[in-house]
Amino acid sequence: MAKISFAQKLKNLFGGKKLDSEFFDDLTDALVEGDIGAKMAYEITGELEDLCREKKLHEEAEMKAELKKMLLSYVQPVSLVPEKGKVNVFMLLGVNGVGKTTTAAKIANYFKGAGENVILAASDTFRAAAEEQLEMHGQNLGIRVIAHQHGTDPSSVVFDAGEAAKAMGGAVVIADTAGRLHNKENLVRELQKIDRVASSKADSGCYKKLLVIDSTTGQNAVRQAEVFSQSIGVDGIVLTKYDSTAKGGMAFTIGKELGIPVCFVCTGEKYGDISLFNRETYVDEFLGM
Repeated sequence: MAKISFAQKLKNLFGGKKLDSEFFDDLTDALVEGDIGAKMAYEITGELEDLCREKKLHEEAEMKAELKKMLLSYVQPVSLVPEKGKVNVFMLLGVNGVGKTTTAAKIANYFKGAGENVILAASDTFRAAAEEQLEMHGQNLGIRVIAHQHGTDPSSVVFDAGEAAKAMGGAVVIADTAGRLHNKENLVRELQKIDRVASSKADSGCYKKLLVIDSTTGQNAVRQAEVFSQSIGVDGIVLTKYDSTAKGGMAFTIGKELGIPVCFVCTGEKYGDISLFNRETYVDEFLGM
């Protein structure tokens, strides 16, 4: 059975219903099912109910406009503009299975299309197929890939990629990393070492850590954002697999609770299926406006 989006649920909710306490209870349930956390869903509907009472709002369009205003305040865009002639490093974080390696290729292709020199760094030396996968993407896109043997120190890959970018007179290094959270302590130590190396190789202000999140995983994504934010630090979110099955509410929770902005949204399998995050469009799609 096809999943119903939050926008569709919202539309069904309004079907001639009065804006009474039962309506707001149903709205809370719909927000939770739209991947906004329960605590935040109750806060939103409580605030919205007060606003509707205060402003004497009864129409669907009026209430949606208030809800839109609230959601817009929770999620922030962030633009990544590499500095020309400098070493820029974007390290991709995320658990296995979110599409990190493919996302690295999409971001590399995006910056190549914008006229940047780009290097892909295969810093996931743990997963057997990760380096081969990245090298295949590099061949397809005509982008240089720095890779070492399977099992070697991943921070040395970033070190070499940084050196190569410097030798080119500046470039964007996109570093793919491992994501085996079940072995969290080892992973965190490994990522912290990569973090130190990446920070030392990038020019001042040219280093960002991007967390790749699968849009279909709901509140799990919020927990992942908490873990990576606490242990490594996160400068921006990349949402993958954002299509009709993704409800998208977790981006609001991550924005409101953790203050992490969103930089890219990936919508399909092709290299070009990536775009800069547009807050207005995202909220409108979520609400079906």
